[in-house]
Amino acid sequence: MSQVRRVVVDTDTGIDDALALLYLAGRPDAEITAVTSVFGNCAEEDAARNIGYVTRLLGLEVPIARGADRALSGRAPAAAGAHGADGLGDRGYDRPLPQVTGESGAELLVRLAREHPGELDLLALGPLTNLALALRRAPDLLTGYRSVVMMGGSGPRTGPGRALTADTNIVNDPAAARTVLSAPRNELVAVGVNVTGVTVLDEAALGPLRAAGTARARFACEILDAYLDSYRGRWGRRAVPLHDPLAAGILLDPGLATASATGPVRVVGDGPLARAHLMRVRAGQGPRSPRRSVPDTRVIMEVDSARSVAGFIEVLTR
Repeated sequence: MSQVRRVVVDTDTGIDDALALLYLAGRPDAEITAVTSVFGNCAEEDAARNIGYVTRLLGLEVPIARGADRALSGRAPAAAGAHGADGLGDRGYDRPLPQVTGESGAELLVRLAREHPGELDLLALGPLTNLALALRRAPDLLTGYRSVVMMGGSGPRTGPGRALTADTNIVNDPAAARTVLSAPRNELVAVGVNVTGVTVLDEAALGPLRAAGTARARFACEILDAYLDSYRGRWGRRAVPLHDPLAAGILLDPGLATASATGPVRVVGDGPLARAHLMRVRAGQGPRSPRRSVPDTRVIMEVDSARSVAGFIEVLTR
């Protein structure tokens, strides 16, 4: 067995975040060390409630801290989307608030980095607000983690006329993303919508999950049913991108990424949206001239989507 990675998860616990937690808990080479909540897919309070629900389902007793409920700019969260108002597809789960450490999410991230330097990996699945607030307290925060993997970014800049999947983690707090992308770190990996958007699970995958019969498989089927319904109106079929599970998978198995590029990543405007792009336009071209020096980020460019989806299903059906 490979070395067990101890993972701190910062999450805006929507459906795919909950699936990523199930996936991490089912991997023998991973240990969820702590979880922090942030607004995003749902209100922060719902994200915290969902963390509590999932950790109770899994029998996990880990430190939980509540984090930011709005962007650094003060902008409030957007209305409910694909994850429903409560973040878990409005299935009516009993979701009392979990017991928390009493620290803010940012404070817990700083404390863990200082207490366990180089021992923990940080998996950021939502807007990067907690990380940005933690960097205000400790500008070298990210160097305390062995690696940081973020579900965010849109890959390289592309030419005009190419439609891109919405990158809500960056859109929800672009200022926080700029702060994190410019901070010193050991390794920062961006698993963006350019690869998560093509890592797709369809309705056929629910067959093995339904047959598994475990509590976690039943829960996964329930929330996936809601997610599939929400995407049917967008894509015309019951299929969903595995955004956060792919980021978790690449943290544990970097070989799932079949191509990557390293360079400066910048948050740029894209109409009413914002995107985090690797500042190059095609293979072989160097980065565009930066306005100021920022550390390099490893940007995932291509993934083995079939193996990623198959591995995700295999873990959840154990």
